[in-house]
Amino acid sequence: MKKEVLVFIFNGYADWESAYICSELNELETDYIVKTLSLDKEPKISMGGFRIIPDYDISDYPKNFSMLLLIGGYAWMKQKNNAILPVVEHAVKHHISVAAIRNAANFMAENGYLDTIRHSGNTLEYMKSQAPHYKGDSNFLQKQAVCDSDIITANGTASLEFAREIMLYLKLKSVEKIDEWYKFNKLGFYKR
Repeated sequence: MKKEVLVFIFNGYADWESAYICSELNELETDYIVKTLSLDKEPKISMGGFRIIPDYDISDYPKNFSMLLLIGGYAWMKQKNNAILPVVEHAVKHHISVAAIRNAANFMAENGYLDTIRHSGNTLEYMKSQAPHYKGDSNFLQKQAVCDSDIITANGTASLEFAREIMLYLKLKSVEKIDEWYKFNKLGFYKR
C-alpha cells in the first residue's frame, strides 16, 4: 500500500508550486501517492484555473500520512487557512514532515514552527511583515529551499528546489538521480 502525501489546497492555491514534486511522487515505482486535503470537501480552484475536489477535509484525513505539503497562495495572507493548524500540529507532534513554500512558509513562521530551526522564505523582511509573532530572524537563510528538523521551507521562485528537498528527505531516488533530475529541469536540453 502506498504512503500518502497530503497536499493542502484552497481557492487560489499556487498550483505550479507543487507540480514538480507531485508528478515525481505519483510515479508508478515510488512508495507514495498524492492526496489532496482542504478545509472542506467543496471543489477548489487553483490560480491556474484547475478545479479540484479534495480527497479529504480537516475532519476526515488519515492520521498516518507521510508528509504535509502547504502550497502558497494569497489566502495565507488573509488568514483564511488558519483552520489547517491542527493538522500541522498533528504532523509536527508525530514527526511527520511539513513542507511549506512561499506564503505557507510565513504561516509556519507566524505559528512559531520556524523560530528555532533553519529555514527560508521569500525574504526575511517579507516574512517579518507577514508573520508579526515570528522570532526566527537568526535562523533565516537566503537560500531557495531549506530542510531542517522535519520542516522544509522555500521561497516562491523555488518550485524545483522545493521538490528536490522533498525528494531528498523522502529518499525518493538516489542522490545522484535527484541531482540529475534537478539539473535537467533547471538547465534544460540546451545551454544559452
